Amino acid sequence: MERRTLLRAAVLGGSTAVLGGTLWRGAAYAAPAQPGASPYGSLGAPDANGIRLPSGFTSRVIARSGQTVTGTSYTWHNAPDGGACYADGTGWIYVSNSEINPSGGASAVKFSSTGAITSAYRVLSNTRQNCAGGKTPWNTWLSCEEVSLGYVYETDPWGVNAAVRRDAMGRFKHEAAAADPVRKVIYLTEDESNGRFYRFVPTTWGNLSSGTLQVMVAGSATSGSFSWANVPDPDGSPTTTRTQVSASKSFNGGEGCHYADDTVWFTTKGDNRVWQLNLTNNTYELAYDDSLVSSGTAPLTGVDNITGSASGDLFVAEDGGNMEICVITPADVIAPFLRIDGQSSSEITGPAFSPDGTRLYFSSQRGTSGSSSGGITYEVRGPFRS
Repeated sequence: MERRTLLRAAVLGGSTAVLGGTLWRGAAYAAPAQPGASPYGSLGAPDANGIRLPSGFTSRVIARSGQTVTGTSYTWHNAPDGGACYADGTGWIYVSNSEINPSGGASAVKFSSTGAITSAYRVLSNTRQNCAGGKTPWNTWLSCEEVSLGYVYETDPWGVNAAVRRDAMGRFKHEAAAADPVRKVIYLTEDESNGRFYRFVPTTWGNLSSGTLQVMVAGSATSGSFSWANVPDPDGSPTTTRTQVSASKSFNGGEGCHYADDTVWFTTKGDNRVWQLNLTNNTYELAYDDSLVSSGTAPLTGVDNITGSASGDLFVAEDGGNMEICVITPADVIAPFLRIDGQSSSEITGPAFSPDGTRLYFSSQRGTSGSSSGGITYEVRGPFRS
């Protein structure tokens, strides 16, 4: 495979860019990543919550499915999935989807400046199997339905404004979304074995009520150039969106999606890969592929949600397997960051950093009983790289 060097900053030479209030440092990526020593050190013994963490990090349970959230009267939803954090004055909010069908929807937990839970509440109801989604620059949550002919719902993390269904973003088996404020588009993954990678171009940035759905066009290789083509019928019926453009590139089970500094990363669970699109030159390549790992056992046994930190580290959650969140560094090293013991029938979902970057939220979707009613949502706090 051809190996390219991608500069994640818009300008060569280690420049910086500020996107959505977060400082991202320019760093070179030469894909695909290989196993190595974690910048956070080795994992310790399981803590009281069964989580193995590097030295200096601690965990706590935020919520459990079917139980009231600590300090509130709100009962946490089943099968917690994709999530995001939002600044709220001196505190913040964590929003989490519910991947059940029917009902689905999403809930939120509000924190004070000290991290104390102050309230919890519903932000979306009466939808189906809300899996992942994405945060917009105007501080709404895009909650995506992972069902055939599913919709995207734009929701208010504060629970004040009613959620709005965004039909123009297409009807397909939605998974995740990531906003690109430079090109003023939203990237979308599709959880099908022959799914596609899309972008939605709003007529007006900041308003998702109308616009154009496009699909990625490329060859069958794992690297090369790409372009975009309009999807003729975003409604996806009677012809599915993924089959309307014959030259569109097929991906095996699209999952998480993350944007930063002219790059978008997304995962595909069917082949256990992390892809990266270099948006300044319209090329794509592999950031991680377990079939190309050169030494020992592949560190990721099931890619799922993905997010990033201020240092440029990518954090990839596992669907089953070792129940880990792995870190991929700008130096193309991949290593476990945390591991949950005793929950092999679950999956890790919804990784998202607090606005100050010191706390990581995520869930074990079926952590207690192996069923959707056994979800556990956690917080990990510690010296994350900045």
